[in-house]
Amino acid sequence: MANTTFEDLRGKVCVITGGGGIIGRALAGGLASAGVRIAVLDLIEKAALEAAQSISREHGVEALGVAASVLERESLHEAKARINQALGPVNLLVNCAGGNSPKATTQAEFIDQMAAAEPETTFFGLELDGFREVFDLNFLGTVLPSLVFARDMIEAGSGAVLNISSVNSVRPLTRIPAYSAAKASINNFTMWLAVHLAKMNVRVNAIAPGFFLTQQNRFLLIDEKTGELTPRGRKILSQTPAGRFGSPEELVGAALFLLSDLSRFVTGAVLPVDGGFCAYSGV
Repeated sequence: MANTTFEDLRGKVCVITGGGGIIGRALAGGLASAGVRIAVLDLIEKAALEAAQSISREHGVEALGVAASVLERESLHEAKARINQALGPVNLLVNCAGGNSPKATTQAEFIDQMAAAEPETTFFGLELDGFREVFDLNFLGTVLPSLVFARDMIEAGSGAVLNISSVNSVRPLTRIPAYSAAKASINNFTMWLAVHLAKMNVRVNAIAPGFFLTQQNRFLLIDEKTGELTPRGRKILSQTPAGRFGSPEELVGAALFLLSDLSRFVTGAVLPVDGGFCAYSGV
């Protein structure tokens, strides 16, 4: 009889990068509710420790908070040693660390005659350092943890990696070229790594969230002074058939499915969780 539960996840060890953030904490809590033991990685140690303590208290599973940089291989190796000692070999990896930056965001949506007179508000005014920062955090911040933590999966001959992409990877949004390009790279890397690891029974998939309010995008969607939607926020909701922003907890079902044996013949897939954004043509 086919398995129709997430029971196979119980007792497994999952590393979640960026686990101290809004989406990371929601995913960690969802996995913990299925009995997964969680290692929360975050650049900010306090955020990692607080998330781990909260998860352990709420779900009664082992949870470890570890400070680590997804852009420093040695930092990740040190984190892996701590995790292996405290929890055992890593079975699952969720690459959730990422984000955007105002330095890689254009002020103007289009270059028209008015914007052309102020090139600093357009693509031509972007800071290369900001572009590199966003690309490194999202793309290399997915590659490096995979290099480090998937080794345990190869040795075990089983495991699953889940990358957090974005609908921007499918339909690049105006104003955020670095973020869109970096997330598109994650999709391509997900497919490449899925093929590369398939013979070792290690699956690699991705979730492409739609619009969820986070620390990174709030400045684009909510007016800081009034608390009202910005024109961009209103435009996004007009293009989302569900008519609202997503709740981080609404990513949990997709994550549980892609990490569990229920999806054991699924690898190299990118699953949108977007309220219909990618399906809507606008007419």
